[in-house]
Amino acid sequence: MTKFLTRRLAVLTLFAAPFAARAQTPPPVEQWQTVVGPDLRFRFEMPPPVEKTVAGEKEKGHASERIAWASKHDGEMFDFDFVDYQAGWFSDKDTKVMARDLGRGEAEKAFPRDKFKYILDEPITLQGWDGYALDIADAEGAAVMMRTYIVKDRLYRLLVTAKADDKARAGAKRFLDSLRLADTRQ
Repeated sequence: MTKFLTRRLAVLTLFAAPFAARAQTPPPVEQWQTVVGPDLRFRFEMPPPVEKTVAGEKEKGHASERIAWASKHDGEMFDFDFVDYQAGWFSDKDTKVMARDLGRGEAEKAFPRDKFKYILDEPITLQGWDGYALDIADAEGAAVMMRTYIVKDRLYRLLVTAKADDKARAGAKRFLDSLRLADTRQ
């Protein structure tokens, strides 16, 4: 009888081993997609599926169409776009001021300070280039986070929404921090 129980226990242990190993394996890391610019001047990450669009209309100063990538993941929006401006468009202006103006845009009209909290509202840099960060939260803590950068005569913009939880905020931060430029300012 003991021999039978020992053998049974050995078979049960061998049978259960793959399940125990699987239970100890951490869940897979969410897959993100790396997007590389058509001219190889930038890259960033966002959760799939990623949809690329090209806006045919041009605004004053634009030398090219606006190219954008968007993704919706877990109820959050991830948006990235860039547009080239005419040569010299930014070079004869203070790019810190331009980044602020373009980064804030109509934010105070869309997000009045009496209803929204401005968490981050300040100049930033990316690889030496001037930019602007604007993070706005509602009363429940859900946020809209925006980054704007001027690189030579190109404007980059990132916008992401995040629910008031750690997972959503971590995804938003990963997206905002993922932008890497081929051009660095010395």
